[in-house]
Amino acid sequence: MPGRLRSWRSLPASVILLAIGVAAALAIATLVSVMFGAFRLSGADVFLAIAGRIDGSATTDPAIALREAVVWDLRLARIAMAAIVGASLATCGAAMQGLFGNPLADPGIVGVSSGASLGAITVVVLNISVLGVWTLPAGAFLAGIGTTLVIYALARPGAEGGDNSRLLLVGIAVNAIGGAFAGFLTYLATTEQLQSLTFWSMGSLSSATWSTVVISSPSAIVGVALLLLWSRPLDLLALGERQARHLGVDVRALRRKLIVVTALLVAAAVSFAGTIGFVGLVIPHLFRLMIGPGHRLLIPFSAAGGALLVILADLAARTLDPPSEVPIGILMGALGGPFFLWLIWRGRATGGGDA
Repeated sequence: MPGRLRSWRSLPASVILLAIGVAAALAIATLVSVMFGAFRLSGADVFLAIAGRIDGSATTDPAIALREAVVWDLRLARIAMAAIVGASLATCGAAMQGLFGNPLADPGIVGVSSGASLGAITVVVLNISVLGVWTLPAGAFLAGIGTTLVIYALARPGAEGGDNSRLLLVGIAVNAIGGAFAGFLTYLATTEQLQSLTFWSMGSLSSATWSTVVISSPSAIVGVALLLLWSRPLDLLALGERQARHLGVDVRALRRKLIVVTALLVAAAVSFAGTIGFVGLVIPHLFRLMIGPGHRLLIPFSAAGGALLVILADLAARTLDPPSEVPIGILMGALGGPFFLWLIWRGRATGGGDA
């Protein structure tokens, strides 16, 4: 513990202030997200609803019961799910960018997002209902993991002649094949199925419940903790694979572990929220510009920043066109597309170096 305290005391004041700012922004975003929506609440309403549920006393007043249900069962569950999804995607983006040595890398490289989409589309179009309401997320999760395993088996990074560039190219090819199959199934879908698929493929937290939070939170906590544990090997990998090996890093084992953990994190996230792009690209890069490339700080900052971004995106999705919801994927595309172009422009302006 004393060593850990000394480590935090050695941080620059700017980093500590940034951490305080991000924490404050998370707290404010959570409060505002609970208050606003199709059914608006005041700060006092939120406080009374939280106090009433914690107290555990039953109420016969329908207005109070409705307030507590909105706060606890709807909005806080969505906020918790948004934080899990955002933290998972952002930390995976930081890990993938460290693994590939490319600030433009994101979790979609390992095929999880496209695989999960194909799995979800297959479940909907073929009317599979083996697990009831859990069939769709289970199908998306298993397909996402399966796609990642196929990409890794074909690329064989770490084997003779295999490297990160092959993994990237195989990922692009397999993603294209998965997209073709998904397009064919979408072509076969009925009008009702198309509505469900369109909303899922654009991302939404409308199905978030405390059950989905309980199911997805363990993988998020364990995955982020493991990525933080591997922060030093990731830093050494930035020096180059050969240099990292000389410094004692088992590059092949590290690559395998990173891909597996990333696949689990992203698959768990997109299984319940659908496809939400650009979080893994935008957040790690922003914090890398502010605090530097060291993953010991980049991983936790990315987790907090990803959670904040998706909470705000979900708030916007619920409030821009009430009582309807705007898919989160549309909002993230509107933010991520210009940011991606800015990265390309910045890299060109700096002579094609690291963006």
